Amino acid sequence: MAARVLVSDDLSPEAVAVLKQAGLEVDVKVGLKPDALEAIIGDYDALAVRSATKVTAKLLEKASRLRVIGRAGVGVDNVDLDAATRRGVVVMNTPGGSSITVAELALSMILALSRHVPAATASVKAGKWEKKRFQGHELAGKTLGVVGIGNIGSVLVDRALAMKMRVVAYDPFISAEAAAKLGVERVELDALWAQADVVSLHVPLTEQTRNLVDAKVLARMKKGALLVNCARGGIVDERALADALASGHLGGAALDVFEQEPPPADHPLFGLDGFVATPHIGASTEEAQSAVAVAVAEQLAAYLNHGVVKNAVNVPGLPREIMDQLAPFLPLCEKLGSLAAQLAPQGPSEVTVEVAGELAAVPIRPLAARTLAGFLRHHLETPVNDVSAPAVAKERGIAVREVRSAEPHDYASLVTVTVRGQGGEAQVAGTVYGKREARLVRVDGFRLEAVPEGHVILCENDDAPGVVGNLGTALGAAGVNIARISLSRLDDHSRAFAFLNVDSAPAPGVLEQVRRLPHVRAVRSIHL
Repeated sequence: MAARVLVSDDLSPEAVAVLKQAGLEVDVKVGLKPDALEAIIGDYDALAVRSATKVTAKLLEKASRLRVIGRAGVGVDNVDLDAATRRGVVVMNTPGGSSITVAELALSMILALSRHVPAATASVKAGKWEKKRFQGHELAGKTLGVVGIGNIGSVLVDRALAMKMRVVAYDPFISAEAAAKLGVERVELDALWAQADVVSLHVPLTEQTRNLVDAKVLARMKKGALLVNCARGGIVDERALADALASGHLGGAALDVFEQEPPPADHPLFGLDGFVATPHIGASTEEAQSAVAVAVAEQLAAYLNHGVVKNAVNVPGLPREIMDQLAPFLPLCEKLGSLAAQLAPQGPSEVTVEVAGELAAVPIRPLAARTLAGFLRHHLETPVNDVSAPAVAKERGIAVREVRSAEPHDYASLVTVTVRGQGGEAQVAGTVYGKREARLVRVDGFRLEAVPEGHVILCENDDAPGVVGNLGTALGAAGVNIARISLSRLDDHSRAFAFLNVDSAPAPGVLEQVRRLPHVRAVRSIHL
Protein backbone atom coordinates (compact mmCIF):
# COMPACT_ATOMS: atom_id res chain seq x y z
CA MET A 1 0.00 0.00 0.00
CA ALA A 2 1.43 3.36 -1.06
CA ALA A 3 2.17 5.93 1.60
CA ARG A 4 -0.19 8.90 1.60
CA VAL A 5 1.01 12.50 1.50
CA LEU A 6 -1.10 15.56 2.28
CA VAL A 7 0.05 18.83 0.71
CA SER A 8 -1.66 21.52 2.79
CA ASP A 9 0.18 24.61 1.47
CA ASP A 10 1.02 25.80 -2.03
CA LEU A 11 3.80 23.70 -3.57
CA SER A 12 4.85 23.91 -7.20
CA PRO A 13 3.34 21.43 -9.70
CA GLU A 14 6.88 20.07 -10.16
CA ALA A 15 7.05 19.20 -6.46
CA VAL A 16 3.72 17.37 -6.55
CA ALA A 17 4.90 15.51 -9.65
CA VAL A 18 8.03 14.35 -7.78
CA LEU A 19 5.86 12.82 -5.05
CA LYS A 20 3.57 11.06 -7.51
CA GLN A 21 6.45 9.76 -9.62
CA ALA A 22 7.87 8.21 -6.44
CA GLY A 23 4.73 6.05 -6.21
CA LEU A 24 3.14 8.01 -3.36
CA GLU A 25 -0.55 8.80 -3.07
CA VAL A 26 -0.83 12.61 -2.97
CA ASP A 27 -3.74 14.83 -1.96
CA VAL A 28 -3.44 18.60 -2.41
CA LYS A 29 -5.78 20.43 -0.02
CA VAL A 30 -4.65 24.00 0.47
CA GLY A 31 -6.21 26.46 2.91
CA LEU A 32 -7.90 24.02 5.26
CA LYS A 33 -9.16 25.40 8.56
CA PRO A 34 -7.58 23.82 11.67
CA ASP A 35 -10.69 21.76 12.45
CA ALA A 36 -10.88 20.43 8.89
CA LEU A 37 -7.18 19.56 8.89
CA GLU A 38 -7.48 17.77 12.24
CA ALA A 39 -10.39 15.74 10.89
CA ILE A 40 -8.34 14.21 8.05
CA ILE A 41 -4.70 14.23 9.22
CA GLY A 42 -5.04 10.75 10.74
CA ASP A 43 -5.24 9.28 7.21
CA TYR A 44 -1.77 10.44 6.12
CA ASP A 45 1.82 9.26 6.52
CA ALA A 46 3.38 12.58 5.52
CA LEU A 47 2.50 16.27 5.56
CA ALA A 48 4.06 18.86 3.23
CA VAL A 49 3.77 22.51 4.30
CA ARG A 50 5.22 25.97 3.82
CA SER A 51 4.52 28.54 6.54
CA ALA A 52 0.72 28.86 6.42
CA THR A 53 -0.21 25.52 8.01
CA LYS A 54 0.24 25.49 11.78
CA VAL A 55 1.32 22.05 12.93
CA THR A 56 0.31 22.21 16.58
CA ALA A 57 0.45 19.66 19.37
CA LYS A 58 -3.34 19.34 19.06
CA LEU A 59 -3.05 18.53 15.36
CA LEU A 60 -0.29 16.00 16.01
CA GLU A 61 -2.47 14.20 18.56
CA LYS A 62 -4.86 13.44 15.69
CA ALA A 63 -2.03 12.35 13.35
CA SER A 64 -2.04 8.69 14.36
CA ARG A 65 -0.07 7.42 11.34
CA LEU A 66 2.00 10.51 10.52
CA ARG A 67 5.71 9.70 10.11
CA VAL A 68 7.22 12.81 8.60
CA ILE A 69 6.59 16.53 8.08
CA GLY A 70 8.34 18.36 5.24
CA ARG A 71 8.69 22.15 5.41
CA ALA A 72 9.48 23.83 2.06
CA GLY A 73 11.77 26.53 3.41
CA VAL A 74 14.14 27.18 6.27
CA GLY A 75 12.05 28.20 9.27
CA VAL A 76 10.00 25.66 11.20
CA ASP A 77 8.34 28.10 13.61
CA ASN A 78 4.95 26.82 12.47
CA VAL A 79 5.73 23.28 13.63
CA ASP A 80 5.67 22.20 17.27
CA LEU A 81 9.01 20.39 17.22
CA ASP A 82 8.78 19.10 20.78
CA ALA A 83 5.39 17.54 20.15
CA ALA A 84 6.56 16.06 16.85
CA THR A 85 9.66 14.57 18.47
CA ARG A 86 7.69 13.09 21.33
CA ARG A 87 5.41 11.36 18.81
CA GLY A 88 8.37 10.11 16.75
CA VAL A 89 7.54 12.30 13.75
CA VAL A 90 10.55 13.39 11.71
CA VAL A 91 10.52 17.08 10.75
CA MET A 92 12.55 18.13 7.71
CA ASN A 93 13.28 21.51 6.16
CA THR A 94 15.27 22.77 3.15
CA PRO A 95 17.98 25.07 4.57
CA GLY A 96 20.10 25.47 1.44
CA GLY A 97 17.36 26.17 -1.08
CA SER A 98 17.67 29.96 -1.05
CA SER A 99 21.43 30.39 -0.59
CA ILE A 100 22.07 31.40 -4.20
CA THR A 101 19.05 33.69 -4.25
CA VAL A 102 20.08 35.62 -1.11
CA ALA A 103 23.71 35.84 -2.24
CA GLU A 104 22.62 37.20 -5.63
CA LEU A 105 20.48 39.85 -3.92
CA ALA A 106 23.50 40.91 -1.84
CA LEU A 107 25.58 41.14 -5.01
CA SER A 108 22.87 43.16 -6.77
CA MET A 109 22.80 45.53 -3.80
CA ILE A 110 26.56 46.00 -4.08
CA LEU A 111 26.31 46.72 -7.81
CA ALA A 112 23.37 49.10 -7.33
CA LEU A 113 25.29 51.08 -4.70
CA SER A 114 28.57 51.22 -6.58
CA ARG A 115 26.87 52.56 -9.75
CA HIS A 116 24.05 54.58 -8.09
CA VAL A 117 21.44 52.64 -10.07
CA PRO A 118 18.30 53.48 -8.01
CA ALA A 119 19.06 57.21 -7.72
CA ALA A 120 20.05 57.45 -11.39
CA THR A 121 16.82 55.71 -12.42
CA ALA A 122 14.75 58.14 -10.36
CA SER A 123 16.67 61.08 -11.86
CA VAL A 124 16.07 59.99 -15.47
CA LYS A 125 12.38 59.34 -14.76
CA ALA A 126 12.17 62.87 -13.37
CA GLY A 127 13.33 64.24 -16.74
CA LYS A 128 16.96 64.92 -15.71
CA TRP A 129 20.24 63.84 -17.31
CA GLU A 130 22.86 64.06 -14.52
CA LYS A 131 25.84 62.09 -15.83
CA LYS A 132 28.43 63.77 -13.59
CA ARG A 133 26.34 63.33 -10.44
CA PHE A 134 26.25 59.56 -10.81
CA GLN A 135 29.89 58.77 -11.42
CA GLY A 136 30.45 55.41 -9.73
CA HIS A 137 33.21 52.93 -8.89
CA GLU A 138 34.39 49.66 -10.39
CA LEU A 139 34.30 46.61 -8.14
CA ALA A 140 37.30 44.92 -9.78
CA GLY A 141 40.32 45.34 -7.55
CA LYS A 142 38.25 46.46 -4.57
CA THR A 143 38.18 44.57 -1.25
CA LEU A 144 34.97 42.83 -0.18
CA GLY A 145 34.65 42.01 3.53
CA VAL A 146 32.25 39.12 4.20
CA VAL A 147 31.14 38.61 7.79
CA GLY A 148 30.11 34.96 7.97
CA ILE A 149 31.03 32.51 5.19
CA GLY A 150 28.42 29.82 5.57
CA ASN A 151 26.10 28.71 2.75
CA ILE A 152 25.16 32.22 1.62
CA GLY A 153 28.43 33.99 2.36
CA SER A 154 30.44 31.39 0.45
CA VAL A 155 28.22 31.80 -2.63
CA LEU A 156 28.78 35.56 -2.52
CA VAL A 157 32.54 34.96 -2.18
CA ASP A 158 32.48 32.83 -5.34
CA ARG A 159 30.68 35.57 -7.32
CA ALA A 160 32.94 38.32 -5.99
CA LEU A 161 36.11 36.43 -6.91
CA ALA A 162 34.75 36.01 -10.44
CA MET A 163 34.45 39.80 -10.58
CA LYS A 164 38.14 40.09 -9.63
CA MET A 165 37.50 41.44 -6.16
CA ARG A 166 39.83 40.70 -3.26
CA VAL A 167 37.86 39.02 -0.47
CA VAL A 168 38.60 39.06 3.25
CA ALA A 169 36.29 37.27 5.67
CA TYR A 170 35.59 36.94 9.36
CA ASP A 171 34.13 33.72 10.67
CA PRO A 172 35.31 32.37 14.03
CA PHE A 173 33.99 28.91 13.17
CA ILE A 174 36.05 28.22 10.09
CA SER A 175 39.74 27.41 9.97
CA ALA A 176 42.26 29.45 7.98
CA GLU A 177 42.82 26.40 5.76
CA ALA A 178 39.10 26.06 4.96
CA ALA A 179 38.91 29.79 4.21
CA ALA A 180 41.92 29.55 1.91
CA LYS A 181 40.15 26.79 -0.08
CA LEU A 182 37.35 29.27 -0.72
CA GLY A 183 39.89 31.79 -1.98
CA VAL A 184 39.53 34.25 0.89
CA GLU A 185 41.80 35.58 3.58
CA ARG A 186 40.44 35.05 7.09
CA VAL A 187 40.94 38.15 9.24
CA GLU A 188 39.72 39.47 12.58
CA LEU A 189 36.74 41.83 12.61
CA ASP A 190 38.79 44.97 13.33
CA ALA A 191 40.97 44.25 10.30
CA LEU A 192 37.91 43.59 8.12
CA TRP A 193 36.26 46.90 9.00
CA ALA A 194 39.47 48.77 8.23
CA GLN A 195 40.34 47.01 4.95
CA ALA A 196 37.01 46.52 3.18
CA ASP A 197 35.68 48.81 0.48
CA VAL A 198 32.42 46.84 0.69
CA VAL A 199 31.08 44.93 3.72
CA SER A 200 28.37 42.27 3.39
CA LEU A 201 26.82 40.66 6.48
CA HIS A 202 25.81 36.98 6.60
CA VAL A 203 25.41 36.03 10.27
CA PRO A 204 22.39 35.11 12.42
CA LEU A 205 20.86 37.55 14.90
CA THR A 206 22.05 36.58 18.39
CA GLU A 207 22.92 38.43 21.56
CA GLN A 208 26.49 38.63 20.22
CA THR A 209 25.55 39.98 16.78
CA ARG A 210 22.79 42.39 17.79
CA ASN A 211 24.02 45.87 16.82
CA LEU A 212 27.26 44.27 15.67
CA VAL A 213 27.65 47.22 13.32
CA ASP A 214 27.28 50.21 15.63
CA ALA A 215 28.58 53.77 15.57
CA LYS A 216 32.08 52.71 16.66
CA VAL A 217 32.34 50.09 13.94
CA LEU A 218 31.01 52.46 11.28
CA ALA A 219 33.63 55.01 12.29
CA ARG A 220 36.37 52.39 11.79
CA MET A 221 35.24 51.60 8.26
CA LYS A 222 36.89 53.25 5.27
CA LYS A 223 35.55 56.62 4.20
CA GLY A 224 33.28 55.97 1.25
CA ALA A 225 32.81 52.27 2.06
CA LEU A 226 29.57 50.44 1.25
CA LEU A 227 27.55 48.32 3.71
CA VAL A 228 25.05 45.60 2.75
CA ASN A 229 22.82 43.59 5.10
CA CYS A 230 20.67 40.81 3.61
CA ALA A 231 20.91 38.65 6.75
CA ARG A 232 18.78 39.74 9.72
CA GLY A 233 17.39 43.00 11.00
CA GLY A 234 19.00 44.18 14.22
CA ILE A 235 22.57 43.32 13.24
CA VAL A 236 23.05 46.95 12.15
CA ASP A 237 22.31 49.94 14.40
CA GLU A 238 20.07 51.69 11.88
CA ARG A 239 20.19 55.13 13.51
CA ALA A 240 23.99 55.02 13.65
CA LEU A 241 23.96 53.96 10.00
CA ALA A 242 21.81 56.95 9.11
CA ASP A 243 24.27 59.26 10.87
CA ALA A 244 27.23 57.70 9.01
CA LEU A 245 25.49 58.18 5.67
CA ALA A 246 24.34 61.72 6.44
CA SER A 247 27.85 62.76 7.45
CA GLY A 248 29.32 61.41 4.21
CA HIS A 249 31.56 58.92 6.00
CA LEU A 250 29.89 55.96 4.27
CA GLY A 251 29.48 55.98 0.53
CA GLY A 252 26.27 53.94 0.60
CA ALA A 253 24.25 51.28 2.40
CA ALA A 254 21.65 48.71 1.39
CA LEU A 255 19.27 46.78 3.64
CA ASP A 256 16.89 43.96 2.78
CA VAL A 257 16.07 43.49 6.48
CA PHE A 258 15.12 45.89 9.24
CA GLU A 259 14.89 45.71 13.01
CA GLN A 260 11.17 46.52 12.71
CA GLU A 261 9.37 45.14 9.67
CA PRO A 262 7.83 46.91 7.97
CA PRO A 263 9.90 49.92 9.09
CA PRO A 264 8.11 53.17 10.01
CA ALA A 265 7.47 55.66 7.23
CA ASP A 266 9.64 58.27 8.98
CA HIS A 267 12.66 55.97 9.27
CA PRO A 268 15.81 58.14 9.34
CA LEU A 269 17.41 56.24 6.45
CA PHE A 270 14.61 56.85 3.98
CA GLY A 271 15.45 60.47 3.26
CA LEU A 272 19.13 59.88 2.56
CA ASP A 273 20.99 59.64 -0.73
CA GLY A 274 23.05 56.52 -1.11
CA PHE A 275 20.55 54.29 0.69
CA VAL A 276 18.90 51.32 -1.05
CA ALA A 277 16.20 49.13 0.50
CA THR A 278 14.09 46.10 -0.39
CA PRO A 279 11.22 44.54 1.62
CA HIS A 280 12.91 41.36 2.92
CA ILE A 281 12.91 39.65 -0.47
CA GLY A 282 16.17 37.71 -0.06
CA ALA A 283 14.55 34.33 -0.75
CA SER A 284 11.78 35.66 -3.00
CA THR A 285 12.55 34.32 -6.45
CA GLU A 286 10.53 31.87 -8.50
CA GLU A 287 13.55 29.63 -8.72
CA ALA A 288 14.14 29.55 -4.96
CA GLN A 289 10.50 28.95 -4.11
CA SER A 290 10.30 26.16 -6.68
CA ALA A 291 13.65 24.72 -5.59
CA VAL A 292 12.66 24.38 -1.93
CA ALA A 293 9.33 22.80 -2.91
CA VAL A 294 11.01 20.22 -5.13
CA ALA A 295 13.70 19.62 -2.51
CA VAL A 296 11.19 18.88 0.24
CA ALA A 297 9.25 16.59 -2.09
CA GLU A 298 12.43 14.62 -2.87
CA GLN A 299 13.25 14.40 0.84
CA LEU A 300 9.76 13.12 1.69
CA ALA A 301 9.92 10.52 -1.07
CA ALA A 302 13.38 9.32 0.03
CA TYR A 303 12.22 8.94 3.62
CA LEU A 304 8.90 7.25 2.90
CA ASN A 305 10.32 4.84 0.30
CA HIS A 306 13.83 4.18 1.61
CA GLY A 307 14.05 5.52 5.17
CA VAL A 308 16.67 8.09 4.13
CA VAL A 309 16.71 11.13 6.43
CA LYS A 310 17.97 14.49 5.13
CA ASN A 311 17.79 17.92 6.76
CA ALA A 312 15.91 16.68 9.83
CA VAL A 313 15.50 19.33 12.54
CA ASN A 314 14.63 16.93 15.34
CA VAL A 315 16.00 13.58 16.47
CA PRO A 316 14.81 10.83 14.10
CA GLY A 317 14.98 7.09 13.90
CA LEU A 318 15.32 5.98 17.55
CA PRO A 319 13.14 3.44 19.42
CA ARG A 320 10.47 5.01 21.59
CA GLU A 321 12.04 3.80 24.84
CA ILE A 322 15.43 5.34 23.90
CA MET A 323 13.76 8.62 22.93
CA ASP A 324 11.98 8.69 26.30
CA GLN A 325 15.33 8.35 28.08
CA LEU A 326 17.12 10.92 25.92
CA ALA A 327 14.32 13.46 25.69
CA PRO A 328 15.01 15.39 28.95
CA PHE A 329 18.72 15.67 28.08
CA LEU A 330 18.35 16.96 24.53
CA PRO A 331 17.34 20.52 25.54
CA LEU A 332 20.12 20.48 28.16
CA CYS A 333 22.70 19.52 25.52
CA GLU A 334 21.52 22.32 23.24
CA LYS A 335 21.95 24.80 26.10
CA LEU A 336 25.40 23.44 26.95
CA GLY A 337 26.44 23.77 23.32
CA SER A 338 25.12 27.32 23.19
CA LEU A 339 26.93 28.27 26.40
CA ALA A 340 30.15 26.65 25.20
CA ALA A 341 29.92 28.60 21.94
CA GLN A 342 29.71 31.88 23.84
CA LEU A 343 32.60 31.02 26.15
CA ALA A 344 34.81 29.26 23.60
CA PRO A 345 38.19 30.60 22.50
CA GLN A 346 38.64 31.89 18.97
CA GLY A 347 39.14 29.34 16.21
CA PRO A 348 37.65 26.27 17.91
CA SER A 349 39.28 23.10 16.64
CA GLU A 350 37.65 20.39 18.79
CA VAL A 351 34.37 19.78 20.60
CA THR A 352 34.21 16.88 23.06
CA VAL A 353 30.89 15.63 24.44
CA GLU A 354 31.34 13.29 27.41
CA VAL A 355 28.37 11.42 28.85
CA ALA A 356 28.81 9.80 32.27
CA GLY A 357 26.63 7.61 34.48
CA GLU A 358 23.36 5.94 33.54
CA LEU A 359 23.03 7.87 30.28
CA ALA A 360 26.26 6.34 28.95
CA ALA A 361 24.40 3.04 28.43
CA VAL A 362 22.24 4.41 25.59
CA PRO A 363 23.18 5.83 22.16
CA ILE A 364 24.84 9.19 22.79
CA ARG A 365 25.21 10.40 19.20
CA PRO A 366 21.87 12.28 19.34
CA LEU A 367 23.14 14.11 22.44
CA ALA A 368 26.40 15.00 20.71
CA ALA A 369 24.55 16.15 17.60
CA ARG A 370 22.17 18.36 19.62
CA THR A 371 25.14 19.82 21.52
CA LEU A 372 26.92 20.56 18.27
CA ALA A 373 23.81 22.16 16.78
CA GLY A 374 23.52 24.47 19.79
CA PHE A 375 27.22 25.24 19.53
CA LEU A 376 27.21 26.09 15.80
CA ARG A 377 23.89 27.91 15.76
CA HIS A 378 25.42 31.00 17.36
CA HIS A 379 27.80 31.57 14.47
CA LEU A 380 26.01 30.64 11.26
CA GLU A 381 23.53 32.62 9.21
CA THR A 382 21.68 29.47 8.10
CA PRO A 383 19.98 27.01 10.45
CA VAL A 384 21.93 24.01 11.75
CA ASN A 385 20.14 20.90 12.91
CA ASP A 386 21.03 17.63 14.60
CA VAL A 387 21.61 15.89 11.29
CA SER A 388 23.61 18.60 9.52
CA ALA A 389 25.69 19.77 12.49
CA PRO A 390 28.41 17.05 12.26
CA ALA A 391 28.90 17.69 8.53
CA VAL A 392 29.02 21.44 9.05
CA ALA A 393 31.60 21.02 11.82
CA LYS A 394 33.73 18.82 9.56
CA GLU A 395 33.59 21.40 6.77
CA ARG A 396 34.85 24.01 9.19
CA GLY A 397 37.74 21.92 10.45
CA ILE A 398 36.19 21.21 13.88
CA ALA A 399 36.82 17.70 15.24
CA VAL A 400 34.01 16.15 17.28
CA ARG A 401 34.69 13.55 19.98
CA GLU A 402 32.08 11.44 21.76
CA VAL A 403 33.19 9.96 25.09
CA ARG A 404 31.35 7.52 27.37
CA SER A 405 32.14 7.09 31.04
CA ALA A 406 30.32 4.74 33.38
CA GLU A 407 31.58 6.74 36.36
CA PRO A 408 28.60 8.75 37.64
CA HIS A 409 30.67 11.41 39.43
CA ASP A 410 28.23 13.19 41.76
CA TYR A 411 25.18 12.75 39.53
CA ALA A 412 23.16 9.88 38.11
CA SER A 413 23.96 11.23 34.63
CA LEU A 414 26.26 14.04 33.60
CA VAL A 415 26.98 15.67 30.23
CA THR A 416 30.28 17.57 29.91
CA VAL A 417 31.13 19.71 26.87
CA THR A 418 34.72 20.82 26.26
CA VAL A 419 35.73 23.18 23.45
CA ARG A 420 39.38 23.59 22.54
CA GLY A 421 40.68 26.33 20.29
CA GLN A 422 43.36 28.92 19.86
CA GLY A 423 44.86 29.72 23.23
CA GLY A 424 42.78 27.59 25.55
CA GLU A 425 39.57 25.73 26.22
CA ALA A 426 36.14 26.16 27.75
CA GLN A 427 34.29 23.45 29.67
CA VAL A 428 30.69 23.30 30.88
CA ALA A 429 28.67 20.47 32.39
CA GLY A 430 25.05 19.83 33.25
CA THR A 431 22.52 17.30 34.43
CA VAL A 432 18.75 16.83 34.69
CA TYR A 433 16.89 16.44 37.96
CA GLY A 434 13.84 14.23 37.67
CA LYS A 435 12.75 14.37 34.04
CA ARG A 436 12.59 18.07 33.35
CA GLU A 437 14.79 20.21 35.61
CA ALA A 438 17.93 21.01 33.62
CA ARG A 439 20.82 22.33 35.69
CA LEU A 440 24.21 23.72 34.82
CA VAL A 441 26.66 22.30 37.37
CA ARG A 442 30.06 23.42 36.15
CA VAL A 443 31.62 26.30 34.21
CA ASP A 444 35.33 25.73 33.73
CA GLY A 445 36.69 25.15 37.25
CA PHE A 446 33.66 26.50 39.08
CA ARG A 447 31.01 24.17 40.54
CA LEU A 448 27.53 25.63 40.79
CA GLU A 449 23.86 24.86 40.35
CA ALA A 450 22.25 27.21 37.84
CA VAL A 451 19.29 27.23 35.47
CA PRO A 452 20.56 27.47 31.87
CA GLU A 453 17.94 29.67 30.27
CA GLY A 454 17.23 33.21 29.18
CA HIS A 455 19.44 36.26 29.65
CA VAL A 456 22.49 35.59 31.81
CA ILE A 457 25.31 37.69 33.24
CA LEU A 458 28.53 35.87 34.13
CA CYS A 459 30.91 37.53 36.57
CA GLU A 460 34.35 36.31 37.64
CA ASN A 461 35.93 38.09 40.58
CA ASP A 462 38.37 37.89 43.46
CA ASP A 463 36.99 35.91 46.39
CA ALA A 464 36.57 39.02 48.56
CA PRO A 465 33.83 40.50 50.77
CA GLY A 466 31.29 42.88 49.25
CA VAL A 467 31.52 41.83 45.63
CA VAL A 468 28.05 40.28 45.40
CA GLY A 469 26.47 43.24 47.18
CA ASN A 470 28.18 45.71 44.87
CA LEU A 471 27.14 43.66 41.87
CA GLY A 472 23.48 43.59 42.92
CA THR A 473 23.50 47.32 43.69
CA ALA A 474 25.04 48.22 40.33
CA LEU A 475 22.62 46.08 38.35
CA GLY A 476 19.64 47.32 40.36
CA ALA A 477 20.63 50.93 39.72
CA ALA A 478 20.79 50.13 36.00
CA GLY A 479 17.28 48.60 36.05
CA VAL A 480 18.47 45.00 35.63
CA ASN A 481 16.35 42.63 37.73
CA ILE A 482 18.10 39.50 39.01
CA ALA A 483 15.78 36.48 38.82
CA ARG A 484 18.24 33.88 40.15
CA ILE A 485 21.86 33.83 41.22
CA SER A 486 24.28 30.94 41.66
CA LEU A 487 27.63 31.52 43.36
CA SER A 488 30.82 29.48 43.35
CA ARG A 489 34.46 29.76 44.27
CA LEU A 490 37.63 27.79 43.78
CA ASP A 491 38.87 25.57 46.59
CA ASP A 492 41.87 27.82 47.19
CA HIS A 493 39.55 30.87 47.46
CA SER A 494 41.60 32.69 44.81
CA ARG A 495 38.63 33.37 42.54
CA ALA A 496 34.85 33.38 42.71
CA PHE A 497 32.11 33.21 40.10
CA ALA A 498 28.50 34.37 39.82
CA PHE A 499 25.90 33.11 37.34
CA LEU A 500 22.96 35.54 37.27
CA ASN A 501 19.69 34.91 35.45
CA VAL A 502 18.25 38.34 34.66
CA ASP A 503 14.91 39.40 33.23
CA SER A 504 16.35 41.28 30.24
CA ALA A 505 19.64 41.86 28.49
CA PRO A 506 21.62 44.68 30.14
CA ALA A 507 21.61 47.97 28.26
CA PRO A 508 24.83 49.16 26.59
CA GLY A 509 27.25 50.47 29.18
CA VAL A 510 25.95 48.43 32.12
CA LEU A 511 28.60 45.73 31.82
CA GLU A 512 31.30 48.37 31.63
CA GLN A 513 30.05 49.80 34.95
CA VAL A 514 30.22 46.32 36.50
CA ARG A 515 33.76 45.80 35.20
CA ARG A 516 34.87 48.87 37.14
CA LEU A 517 33.61 47.48 40.46
CA PRO A 518 36.29 46.50 43.01
CA HIS A 519 37.63 42.93 42.66
CA VAL A 520 35.72 42.22 39.41
CA ARG A 521 37.97 40.44 36.91
CA ALA A 522 35.63 39.76 34.00
CA VAL A 523 31.94 40.09 33.16
CA ARG A 524 29.91 39.21 30.10
CA SER A 525 26.32 38.90 28.95
CA ILE A 526 25.03 35.82 27.15
CA HIS A 527 21.69 34.36 26.11
CA LEU A 528 20.60 30.74 26.43
